[in-house]
Amino acid sequence: MSRFISFEGIDGAGKTSHLDALESQLRQAGRDVVRTREPGGTPLAEKLRQSVLHDPMDALTESLLVFAARRDHLVQVIEPALARGAWVLSDRFTDATFAYQGAGRGFDLSVLSTLEKWVQGHRQPDLTFLFDLPPAVAAARLSAARQPDRFEAQDTAFFERVRAGYQARLQADAQRFALIDASASPIDVARQVDAALQSKGWL
Repeated sequence: MSRFISFEGIDGAGKTSHLDALESQLRQAGRDVVRTREPGGTPLAEKLRQSVLHDPMDALTESLLVFAARRDHLVQVIEPALARGAWVLSDRFTDATFAYQGAGRGFDLSVLSTLEKWVQGHRQPDLTFLFDLPPAVAAARLSAARQPDRFEAQDTAFFERVRAGYQARLQADAQRFALIDASASPIDVARQVDAALQSKGWL
């Protein structure tokens, strides 16, 4: 049976390394796995990603580009994979838009909700891992990792808003989320991820 799992959290929360681990675990178990990301996942969406991450624009333009990329991603990658019974693991999905463009940028959540319905209908991940981490800790991790993009370069107050935006999404749809304490050790974080999957009978 197909599964759609998204990995969410502020930049620096460490979600990608645990996505790597789950992908490897599932492949070793013989699962058909599609690993992808947002914005991105298709040639068109990857072009839009570069604009979103690096070109100056207002919040509406940013949101429209993100949802345009998502629509192509759904049509070209996610829906076909789920239809054939694959597991789709996505580094971010729509929760990120509500957290970054909505809470972070202060953009109108009702507009985002309308775009969400237009672009994806009722499609949501079957499970969303939310890697929660204080922004100051995340910033320290990022500073040692790489040159920041247009989002990663934002101040701590921006990421506090993004974190709150994620919490609002969790509270609105708690059954879909597994809240992960990303301040724990990598081993403990991995245990939290495994426990969430085992509780659903997926591992």
